[in-house]
Amino acid sequence: MARKQGEVMWPRLVANKILRKPLGSNNFVTDFPGNDGPDGLVLEAPSFDQPSSNSTSTIFNRHKDTNTHKYKVFVSTWNVGGVEPQQDMNIKDWIDTSCDIYVFGFQEIVPLKASNVLGSENSSICTKWNSLIREALNKKTHYYSQENLKHDKHDHDGNPIIIESSNNPREFHCIISKQMVGILISVWVRSNIRPFIRHPNVSCVGCGIMGCLGNKGSVSVRFRLHETSFCFVCTHLASGSREGDEKLRNSNVADILSRTSFPRGPLLDLPRKILDHDRVIFLGDLNYRISLPEATTRSLVERREWNTLLKHDQLMMELKEGQVLEGWHEGAIQFAPTYKYCPNSNVYYGCRPANRGEKRRAPAWCDRIIWRGKGLKQHEYGRGTSKLSDHRPVKAIFTAEVGVLRTLKGYHSFFISDRLDKISSQLQVSSTDDFLCKGSTKSRSFKI
Repeated sequence: MARKQGEVMWPRLVANKILRKPLGSNNFVTDFPGNDGPDGLVLEAPSFDQPSSNSTSTIFNRHKDTNTHKYKVFVSTWNVGGVEPQQDMNIKDWIDTSCDIYVFGFQEIVPLKASNVLGSENSSICTKWNSLIREALNKKTHYYSQENLKHDKHDHDGNPIIIESSNNPREFHCIISKQMVGILISVWVRSNIRPFIRHPNVSCVGCGIMGCLGNKGSVSVRFRLHETSFCFVCTHLASGSREGDEKLRNSNVADILSRTSFPRGPLLDLPRKILDHDRVIFLGDLNYRISLPEATTRSLVERREWNTLLKHDQLMMELKEGQVLEGWHEGAIQFAPTYKYCPNSNVYYGCRPANRGEKRRAPAWCDRIIWRGKGLKQHEYGRGTSKLSDHRPVKAIFTAEVGVLRTLKGYHSFFISDRLDKISSQLQVSSTDDFLCKGSTKSRSFKI
């Protein structure tokens, strides 16, 4: 069956390469709030523009005066090495629950073998990851009734009355989830932000075999929140630690930036290219290595001399002196290299005796999150400790400035993050959940 699928796809892939067309469909998976199935069913939807019926800002000139409000954005990337998540896998400690928008990027959610690269995508793995995310984000919580607090209602012991709400304003919905071979990006937002999300779209670019297959490449998603456009690019760039391999990665980035394209929208006022968006975040297994002899790299890693290593980090050098990523930024790295680990171990690959003919790969910060544009401020940049794959997950937390039309002033106090932060201080957690709602924004490491 895999052979037949491959035979059917090859002519189309060659044609797409010649015509420089994006790889794959522009359809994506999304929730339909209010129409979810009993288990929170995720449905398939085309990526044509669908302005929310609850949003009125489309009728106004975007260039009118706006107020600036701040939203908290969680971004993570993880190469899971083709390992399928188990049903009892716990990712709750990975997620900071105080954010408004969550962007989860994965690479190699399926093994990068020929049947997966050439054949149809295995959506069941994507569904498993989204189910884990949904469960982690929407863990049952209690919160204080605003009415009870206003009237100062208490029980017989003098404690404020706590009620469980069926319309939790902290509930999250998936607005976009898109897979291309092993790359998966899934974007979730709070339910009370959802009405102000408009024009969600996806664009896939394959940079793998023949320069067009999806074993390497990117899945980009974009949307507009109020009057500010966001673009998140989940990538898996060319691998290799030989001298000159970094040029292949730079070429992949240039290809992604040039070939990624979004619809202009019904009013022809939406950004078409990645760099045209207001807030842009690039995440993934970028595969940049350390340009030092392997023995030197391992010695510096053992001594935890990160600053010395980072002076020779290929991505750092590209950000400072290169042309492809000019104008991009990355937060301070204060954590150990994320690649490559022995299976189910904290020992770097190559530290143990290798089998004959087996490649020795020096440690490197392959998994990165960078950004471009004003209005983004990073507060946290750290890595996880999961031993699921030979990579460690990486996450970052940002504050994003968003323009909101003054016309909607009467609704601002409810929808902005400052208001949600006040509500979160009144949250109470069920004793059976064993789950904390408060998260530190200063921690540099996390568990999963």
